[in-house]
Amino acid sequence: MIAATNTMRNGNEESTANPTAKMAAGSPTNVQHPDAREHVGAHQTESHEHMEAEEAIESHEAAVPVEDKPRRNRSTSHLKLVPETLELREKLREAAEEYAKYLDKSRPFNKSALESHSRKLLEQQGQPEGFLGFAMVLIGNAFWKRQFLAIPFERRLLLLPHCLKHADGCPADYDEFGLDCEKCGACSIADYKVRAEQLGYKVLVAEGSPIVLKIIVSGHVDGILGVACLNVLEKAIDKVLLAGVPSYAVPLHSGDCKNTKLDESWVWHCLEKYEPLEESPTSGYIPMMRASNQMFDEQFDEVLPQVRQGTSAGDLLLGETESIARRWLVQGGKRLRPFITLAAYDAVMGGVGLKSAAGDELPTFSLEARRTAMAIEAFHKASLVHDDIQDNDPYRYGQETLHRQYGVGTAINVGDYLIGLGYRLVSQSRRELGAEAASDIMDRLAQAHLRLCEGQGAELRWAGESLLNLTTLDAMKLYALKTSPAFDAALYAGLRMAGPADAYESMVPAFCRHLGVGFQILNDLLDWEEQAPNKIVAGRDAELAKPTLLLAMALEAAKGPVRDELTSAILEPLAATVRSEKLRKLYHKLGVFERAQTLVEKCRSRAEALADEVQPEELRQLLYFLVDTVLADTTVPVPQVQLVSLSGLPPLVGKTVGAT
Repeated sequence: MIAATNTMRNGNEESTANPTAKMAAGSPTNVQHPDAREHVGAHQTESHEHMEAEEAIESHEAAVPVEDKPRRNRSTSHLKLVPETLELREKLREAAEEYAKYLDKSRPFNKSALESHSRKLLEQQGQPEGFLGFAMVLIGNAFWKRQFLAIPFERRLLLLPHCLKHADGCPADYDEFGLDCEKCGACSIADYKVRAEQLGYKVLVAEGSPIVLKIIVSGHVDGILGVACLNVLEKAIDKVLLAGVPSYAVPLHSGDCKNTKLDESWVWHCLEKYEPLEESPTSGYIPMMRASNQMFDEQFDEVLPQVRQGTSAGDLLLGETESIARRWLVQGGKRLRPFITLAAYDAVMGGVGLKSAAGDELPTFSLEARRTAMAIEAFHKASLVHDDIQDNDPYRYGQETLHRQYGVGTAINVGDYLIGLGYRLVSQSRRELGAEAASDIMDRLAQAHLRLCEGQGAELRWAGESLLNLTTLDAMKLYALKTSPAFDAALYAGLRMAGPADAYESMVPAFCRHLGVGFQILNDLLDWEEQAPNKIVAGRDAELAKPTLLLAMALEAAKGPVRDELTSAILEPLAATVRSEKLRKLYHKLGVFERAQTLVEKCRSRAEALADEVQPEELRQLLYFLVDTVLADTTVPVPQVQLVSLSGLPPLVGKTVGAT
């Protein structure tokens, strides 16, 4: 959403550190936020989970009857108005370009800084707050324009929305990537597409930032010229702009998905222009993302050589578990956790990779660092295999789950294999990492594994009538156990590889707890989206009557007849789709979705408060980036896309975007 978050972060040119928190140059320290000072050690997990869960809901209103409280309206539609006249739009664009001349361009915006600058621009121009979303696009454009124009045409992506098509007479069909334009001339899509391809652009006619970021991270393009409505552009800010992707956006005049209009001259203004850049480019996280992604592509056999390579029938059977595990390890997902490990390591080692810009050479990491990052992903993928079995989920990454493909027994075995593989990857690197560091990392991984199993075990036991006793605190404890430990292990592993991590012992679990809990709440909300990434049906958790925070909030808020209706929806033997639809209506009636969003914002603010006091600056900025991206509101539907081919791109077979 468009909302200010933390004043410590507003403005690229403003201070983001507390000078009193600094130690000698190059020495990491952590002056804890007051909310976190009660945590005295990373291993006191049970009391931590209880205190953090209570802290996260201390001011929550779910226990109070909903009729007694005004609902918080989080709609931001009133902030996404587009000026009606071209004259005013041009005036604001020119003002934004003048404003951006004085901004520090050494690193990308965070979202709150972008909003702050946009509000200042509107105030200077005497324009209403309703143009805030539009102004944010203009400031972002002005910030990145010179760097976008310095990117060669063949390294650019033109992103067009399908709603530009002629709605009633368009002959084009949809493929995996969206609209397959017939170039019939009935709309402007063909004009842009033909000219862009002549220049060397890659062209995509679809919407949704997950696929765009996936293409960027894959290394095929370095910048984006995009056309979209303000709703879609807001999501792009969360997923693309903050990562440091040079971009130029042309907003549609409305969010109507039919025969919409735009200022075509704004597209042509950048489409055919190339201007070499003289000053240093803005740093970003794309090179680090690409380095992490490389481990699962061209470096995969180096980091994880295949052990069993026999060709006889017996050898093939012996090697099947390894083969399935290797394919599963490289399939799907954003590979966020190995990125966290490598980025944290880089941040405390001087931040060379984090100071790179899109188009720069990729940072390099030792084999031991890459093995450790791969181990984090192996544990994560193992947990997904087992979770899919326990929930009997039919699909993962847009494909059938492993237990549907190979049977439950084989899938369990593959998950177990991945756990052993994760430990072996770290153990193999103990000489280079140091025995003590390797031991500490393995202990953290084991701790994360145990806590995940405790959380999953408790979730499985919440069933039937016991669900009626589920409280918000119970759900928060489950989330702290199930989701946060993987972030904790990933962040800690990167810091520990760089040296002793004592200064971060209390910050890491507290920060990751807020990050993980907020992420899980957003995932619950995303579960209700009809076209959410990695979802075939909406409301899957409700169909399974899982102990979610949304259900707990509804149980605590429902009174009288509404409580009876909720109880019936939970306990009666209803068809799965009927149950989920009943719960959806009750959740809306009780304001559950709005309350859950409020709790996400609380997780965000607490995580940011912990990050405020972290040194060195590169690590602090990384933590801010994780908050902005992991806790980005992605509840606007985006298309599920299988990367097979794209105009001007080689195939990326078997990789589905939009999944975690």
